[in-house]
Amino acid sequence: MFERFKEKLKNKKILVTGGAGFIGSNLCEVLLGLGAKVTCLDNFATGHRHNIEPFFSNADFTLIEGDIRDLATCHAACASQDFVLHEAALGSVPRSINDPIATNDVNVGGFLNMLVAARDAGVKRFVYAASSSTYGDSEALPKVEDVIGKPLSPYAITKYVNELYAENFYKTYGLNTIGLRYFNVFGKRQDPNGAYAAVIPLFVKKFMNHESPLINGDGTYTRDFTYIDNVVQMNLLCITTENESALNQVYNTAVGDRTTLVELTELIKKHLTAYDAAISQVEIVHGPNRRGDIPHSLASVDKAREMLGYEPTHSIDKGIEEAGGWYWYK
Repeated sequence: MFERFKEKLKNKKILVTGGAGFIGSNLCEVLLGLGAKVTCLDNFATGHRHNIEPFFSNADFTLIEGDIRDLATCHAACASQDFVLHEAALGSVPRSINDPIATNDVNVGGFLNMLVAARDAGVKRFVYAASSSTYGDSEALPKVEDVIGKPLSPYAITKYVNELYAENFYKTYGLNTIGLRYFNVFGKRQDPNGAYAAVIPLFVKKFMNHESPLINGDGTYTRDFTYIDNVVQMNLLCITTENESALNQVYNTAVGDRTTLVELTELIKKHLTAYDAAISQVEIVHGPNRRGDIPHSLASVDKAREMLGYEPTHSIDKGIEEAGGWYWYK
């Protein structure tokens, strides 16, 4: 699927921050397969060593165990790198509501450290994980990149600040950046455990244990669920594009389709029932809405198509099928 990028990425030095996390480890795996020389920077606060253990025997893989809140560590990690894929962050809207200071320290302070280090190292491009939460209270659908609302959580504020800093670093220092507004990413290696587990791995875990998943609200909220392979494709497009006008932009990273939480739950149940018929009998329960959640999310991916040549390869159904199989056999 990604072989078309091999010629441009072979022997390129690429730093992946948060490389032991869900998205970061998938990026590391694909980049190594394409012949890139990959450095992973992670403090294992939310990432896991087992996500990257298969890469330890690869001579093109380097692990730096460190924290982006330490500027010296960021400088060391960025040295001699061609590109930076910045995935390191404290995710989760509820986590940010419970601990806004930690979220800001990592997502804003750490982000600024990485920008400074990338600038000082002469990195060619700095591609970073932005967020669909930036759209905030804007009710417009589909979401287009130049129309946003007011953020609804501390997490959303930090991600918007990232975009402002990235734009400023281009205009002030000439550092080329691209922000990718991720829309509800899911797939292999996404952690189903912990207080802030995302909805899909959490529901998969519940169904596999014959436990009832809890839908927040009546289940009519909608999301543009995006399989990890679509996200990897966008990152690769950003570091290989020869379209200069595509740089120093932000892009929705999504499928361009929306699914209700009820539909999502039934889809997960359907695909897992193929492995265990008893799952079809598991009931679904409802609870209150979560603070800070936006009711509906649907991305326009027209800009990414036009500027980068992006074409999503995985629908929600295909993605759930692949993810369900990975969780079942892992």
